[in-house]
Amino acid sequence: MSTPSAPPPCPHLTAYRLASRPPLRCLRCCLRVRPLGRPEIRREPRELPQCSPCSFPSRSSSRLYACLSCAAVFCPTHAASHASASTSTSGHQIAVDVDRAELFCAACEDQVYDPDFDHAVVLAQSSSLPLPSASASPSPALRKRRRVDYRAWAPDPAEFALMSSADPTTSASAAAPAGLRGLNNLGNTCFMNSVLQALLHAPPLRNYFLGDRHNRFICPRRTPMRRRSADADDKAACLACDLDEIYSAAFSGERTPYSPAKFLYSWWQHASNLASYEQQDAHEFFISILDHIHENIKDDQHKSHAQGHGDCCIAHRVFSGILRSDVTCTHCGFTSTTFEPCMDISLDLDAGYNSSFGVANPKLYVRNGERSSGGTNAKLSTLMRCLERFTRAERLDAEQKFFCERCKERQESLKQMSIRRLPLVSCFHIKRFEHSSVKKMSRKVDHCLQFPFSLDMAPYLSSSILRSRFGNRIFPSEASDPDSVFEFSSEFEIFAVITHSGKLEGGHYVTYLRLNNHWYKCDDAWVTRVEEHIVRTSQAYMLFYVQKTLYYKTCERATAV
Repeated sequence: MSTPSAPPPCPHLTAYRLASRPPLRCLRCCLRVRPLGRPEIRREPRELPQCSPCSFPSRSSSRLYACLSCAAVFCPTHAASHASASTSTSGHQIAVDVDRAELFCAACEDQVYDPDFDHAVVLAQSSSLPLPSASASPSPALRKRRRVDYRAWAPDPAEFALMSSADPTTSASAAAPAGLRGLNNLGNTCFMNSVLQALLHAPPLRNYFLGDRHNRFICPRRTPMRRRSADADDKAACLACDLDEIYSAAFSGERTPYSPAKFLYSWWQHASNLASYEQQDAHEFFISILDHIHENIKDDQHKSHAQGHGDCCIAHRVFSGILRSDVTCTHCGFTSTTFEPCMDISLDLDAGYNSSFGVANPKLYVRNGERSSGGTNAKLSTLMRCLERFTRAERLDAEQKFFCERCKERQESLKQMSIRRLPLVSCFHIKRFEHSSVKKMSRKVDHCLQFPFSLDMAPYLSSSILRSRFGNRIFPSEASDPDSVFEFSSEFEIFAVITHSGKLEGGHYVTYLRLNNHWYKCDDAWVTRVEEHIVRTSQAYMLFYVQKTLYYKTCERATAV
């Protein structure tokens, strides 16, 4: 099977490189680095760039770009006009962001990535660092590269005492927690950066990779065994190894933005249908990388998907839960129960409303005397109300009649979902993008969602729903249920929120991280501290919660996360 290739780069950037022009690496002399490590185009201290057509100043919220051929400055509104006005001579389509030092194609109206220019930015950032003292400078012989065998790290007494006195993941100052590092946008890749920021700070996943549980230097997919070396697919891209490299870079102490280009290329190899520079959905990307990490580690450990209730790989041990579906015949009361694994839970945003453009749902089933709220508060969406709607029984349509095994024919039925087993990290996907097949229209729901920072999932567990339906009777299957311990670990704490701003056709993803009881906004390469109300008023698209307490079945004791 042939390995899928990466999508072709921007044709205008390729034409610029092929033309008789100086390489983009020569732009290093035009870059300067601010004290916090942010690169920008070098200019005079009092110089204020502005758009030539509209005199748009750079201190506004819009970005400004400088053409690499004629040095003309223009804003995104006049990018296409500048590219079309200069069609007689090639090269005017490529520009550079004045304040962020990022390449931009005026014809494509999108960011582009070039390895030579990225190398120039890295050299400019490294040259701004303070030089080491002469006494600490190594000799030329020591600077010569050597190939050495990998050896597992073992702490010495001093390092062991340091680890015992402080947690390396939280010992940094409140202004700069450990692992907080920006990720460069490689060309419309904010969807990838937002998900990676959430994965980098998921406590169980973070402890797994920082604990050297998956080492990229000794991974069988990177270093195949001699008896398997004849197989051409042994050295296929391993997303777990690339993620391990990102963890090492994020927690290395460096604050300059990191470029996850290798991870992006590996994901393109696994998901060739999504290999493009177009904007992708962050939720689809999240599910895709978890599936591919599962395939990589599962194949190496020779475990099946069903082994150990989702314990076959780290992706399933952290994010995998089990949903219970009960379909009850309204004629005889027979109930058919099925279980299915899930990596996340997708929730409708408007509780009490149909997902098709705000039309009231007449088939919403009411249980326990609870009714859909009306009036002005009907569109007040909360995470608890979305979960209540998810676990509320609903009457199936006439065309979805259930075949009852007792009646031996299709009957009308009620379907109710519940959570049988909670994962260590619960991911809630908010359905903000709606598609109506009847009206043949699509839209984005911009309603605000209220969500708590501490969440109790006990009311939505299968045990709680069965107890409310049948009382406190204990069924034989519940007495020996291995997942009953998860009822005691139903309290969760939020640690990441992925938001989407913009329209359905295009937008921007941003991640908010909760570290050391402070919130930080990760907008690609830019990481800033924000207040709590900024997070609460954002348009949440994906919410990540982690269990407050982890219960271990072997020793039957509780340990804090």
